[in-house]
Amino acid sequence: GTLSGIWLAAQAGAPAHDVASVEAVAGEGLAEDRYRDHTGTFSARGGAGREVTLIAQEALDALARDHQLTLTPQMARRNLVTLGVPLNDLVGREFWVGEVLLRGVRLCEPCQTLAESSGLGAPLIQALLHRGGLRADIVRGGLIQTGDRIHPLG
Repeated sequence: GTLSGIWLAAQAGAPAHDVASVEAVAGEGLAEDRYRDHTGTFSARGGAGREVTLIAQEALDALARDHQLTLTPQMARRNLVTLGVPLNDLVGREFWVGEVLLRGVRLCEPCQTLAESSGLGAPLIQALLHRGGLRADIVRGGLIQTGDRIHPLG
């Protein structure tokens, strides 16, 4: 698959903005993103899987098609938007995004914060269950760019 978008937010609640590329720092997160700076909504919880979040464009498309819910990448507040990548299959696996090696940690299930910030409410949580994306950590850093190829390690 490929990387179709990169989204960052400077702090919790700040609007996400798209960029063409971003530096991924191993063990920390994405440059200029709230979770690397420990200012994200869930930063205080700690633990693995807080460095990068991904969501499939196909999941966003299915929300609109099957549930008439429009969730844009900006509203989804995930860092990386993928195309043609079965994200759920990457839990517990290492994978490449261009020159950067990530480790899928756990699913990024929809939550009340997302339901409220998107304005879509409770229907979003049920519609996006098990399709809300992937939480990952950065194993080997480098530059991530829109259009990068995404594939499993090995």
